[in-house]
Amino acid sequence: MAGVVGTHLLAQVGFIVKDVEKTKKDWAKFLGLPVPETQPIGDYEITQTTYKGVPAPEAYCYMAFFDINPGLQIELIQPNDKPSTWRDFLNEKGEGMHHLAFQVKDSTARVADAEAAGLKLIQHGTYGDGSGEYNYLEAPDLKCIIELLESYNN
Repeated sequence: MAGVVGTHLLAQVGFIVKDVEKTKKDWAKFLGLPVPETQPIGDYEITQTTYKGVPAPEAYCYMAFFDINPGLQIELIQPNDKPSTWRDFLNEKGEGMHHLAFQVKDSTARVADAEAAGLKLIQHGTYGDGSGEYNYLEAPDLKCIIELLESYNN
């Protein structure tokens, strides 16, 4: 059974960090992997980030990704100081695990299914290169945020 979001295969574990440059080196050493490049989230003209249903052109972050297994990543996210789910998490909880992500098809339908199951969409945006989208949903009963990722080219 695929559950609420249509899959049970975990695609990503995301962490909020204060310093992505330091933290990615720590993870690289721990995992025995090369230090990945830091990537900006991208320009608002492409990302069209919304936070709590409102356009959030100033929400910004820097990210680094580790490919752990085929289809599984660790994501490190360093937010700026503007309102976003990333900044809220850092302000309220400090550094730590922010979300579990699942790769889905038809994210509009999957978000609707998740909301019908009691989750609440809090942030949405398009990848910086326009190739897909992300949707963060509050999931208090699960004790984390659930992210639904959709790659348009797959």
